[in-house]
Amino acid sequence: MKEIAIIGASGFVGKAITEEALNKGHKVTAIVRNAGKISIKNPRLKVIEADVSSQETVAGICKGFDTVISAYSPGWTNPNIYEETLKIYPTILRGVKEAGVKRLLIVGGAGTLFVAPGLRVIDSGAIPESIMPGVKSLGEFYLNILMKEKEIDWVFFSPARTIAPGKRTGKFRLGKDDLIIDAEGNSNISVEDYAVAMLDEAETPLHHQERFTIGY
Repeated sequence: MKEIAIIGASGFVGKAITEEALNKGHKVTAIVRNAGKISIKNPRLKVIEADVSSQETVAGICKGFDTVISAYSPGWTNPNIYEETLKIYPTILRGVKEAGVKRLLIVGGAGTLFVAPGLRVIDSGAIPESIMPGVKSLGEFYLNILMKEKEIDWVFFSPARTIAPGKRTGKFRLGKDDLIIDAEGNSNISVEDYAVAMLDEAETPLHHQERFTIGY
């Protein structure tokens, strides 16, 4: 059993990761903007309402944890998602490092994955303009900040091009920097199986200061 802090535990991906962690018997501290959005009831779940835009707050909450999983998102309908992602994610990174956390596992995006040599998803025309600010900012954080980070053992876990509610099958493929595509040309993963792979990584670290990805 591990004690895991999950930032953004009430969101679409964060909730799935929280449920998977609890189902696997771990103790979870859910760090959320609004505690009322957490409907899960479990004796191994602690909910903390906090503003993660404060490095001091992040450091204080995360102190004592070996592993922090961040599923932080400003919200895909937030008109300031680009600016807030590039402001708050570095703050989370600094706060977790200040807390002395050993591993930071980040729910990444698919935008910086390659669909062909030298061609990333973000430049392929496949991403709707409505979500481009969020995709672009998370990609910039990964490429310009996280890839240069040498002090903490971080992981940026990119989903398939489409991540949606589905089934927990436990059967999927993992890769590194290339988008995983099936025989029909689709790139999909259920949020439940994404959570399985994230907890597998938390329990048995196989990636260090790098990105990896998932798909069927």
